[in-house]
Amino acid sequence: MDVRLSDWSENWVRMFEEESRFLKTVFGDVIINFEHFGSTSVPGLKAKPVVDMMTIVKDIEKVDSFNEKMAAIGYGVAGEWGIPGRRLFRKGGENRTHHIHFYQNGNLHIERHLIFRDYLRTHPEEAARYSIFKEGLAIRFTKTSEYSPAKKSFVLDMERRALEWHNNDRKNNG
Repeated sequence: MDVRLSDWSENWVRMFEEESRFLKTVFGDVIINFEHFGSTSVPGLKAKPVVDMMTIVKDIEKVDSFNEKMAAIGYGVAGEWGIPGRRLFRKGGENRTHHIHFYQNGNLHIERHLIFRDYLRTHPEEAARYSIFKEGLAIRFTKTSEYSPAKKSFVLDMERRALEWHNNDRKNNG
């Protein structure tokens, strides 16, 4: 898939909200909550125009029973896709619009993703630094299969700083 990097758009918030409402009609009470995360959830951050949605569920195993239905309504079913305990669905084929990440309530990846999102939302200078880094990668790499691994160490370092910020904030406020 080609790297498509865009300026942040308020439309991504609307796309998240619309998809959340739709998925609630599909999954019903299996879902506890939805969270918008990833680059499209951070105002001002350049992003691939693919809305990352976290869907927190009571029982991850129940999600598997929806695979056929999700495929029939146009979602690519990717299973764990490298993250144990996750279920990933992709919408839009080669022109993807959404990545739907399902996690069971209590999964450690939930907190990691949300801390990173909140860190970037509250540190616009870090979001700007991340945007500049991603722009440089998008010039060097045209395929997501090259682009995504190339940003891994940068993201891991930023996640480490986000976790330190979160832990210091918790220590200072409670």
